[in-house]
Amino acid sequence: MRSLPLPLALTARLTPVVVLACAGWAMSSAPFTEEQDTAAKDTQKTQSEKTSGPSSTAVSKTYAAAPAPCTSVAAKTVTALVPGAKTAGKEIPSTDTGLRRTCSWNALKGYDYRWLDISFEITESDDAAQSSYKERTGEKSGGGAVPGLGDEAYSVVNLTTEDKQQTREGVVFARVSNALVVVNYNGSDFETKKAPSTDEINKGAIKAAKEVVAALLNGKKS
Repeated sequence: MRSLPLPLALTARLTPVVVLACAGWAMSSAPFTEEQDTAAKDTQKTQSEKTSGPSSTAVSKTYAAAPAPCTSVAAKTVTALVPGAKTAGKEIPSTDTGLRRTCSWNALKGYDYRWLDISFEITESDDAAQSSYKERTGEKSGGGAVPGLGDEAYSVVNLTTEDKQQTREGVVFARVSNALVVVNYNGSDFETKKAPSTDEINKGAIKAAKEVVAALLNGKKS
């Protein structure tokens, strides 16, 4: 889990082997007649055309690049989940914006701190996305499936305590074809040192994830 960016006075609280098969022709020691030789050549040509033709298993990517993340969540949703945050959000620098883009919102209102970030990750194929999804969700035990969200989705909430300060984080992973959506939503109360309820954080993370997945699907239709 990454450390949460907090105001200065509150920092230090949270911190392919491809195997090719070759077929050979078995030939007798007796010389071929002209008709046999011609028939053999025709057969070889046919076999060659079959094996050298275009592959019918070429991978087709539904999503070629990551969409803009900061406009994938409605302003009113940002206001509800992260009170006091600028609704425009801040995009996090990425080494390859075509493959991964992240937007973040965070704010301290009174003593209540909230953080929300969403990421789009584009993989080479549906299989690659499925593999990444299984690996990521496997690292976050204790959660459960989110029905009706993308091709598959998973939600988990965890509580951490540091220097008696509680922080509750909700994470939602969703896969749509070869794209992955990751939503992180967490919060703390610095007056009571308690964290928001599991229900609040889980519902907030899922709400954001639904909007992000919808934005991804709408982008595909446009």
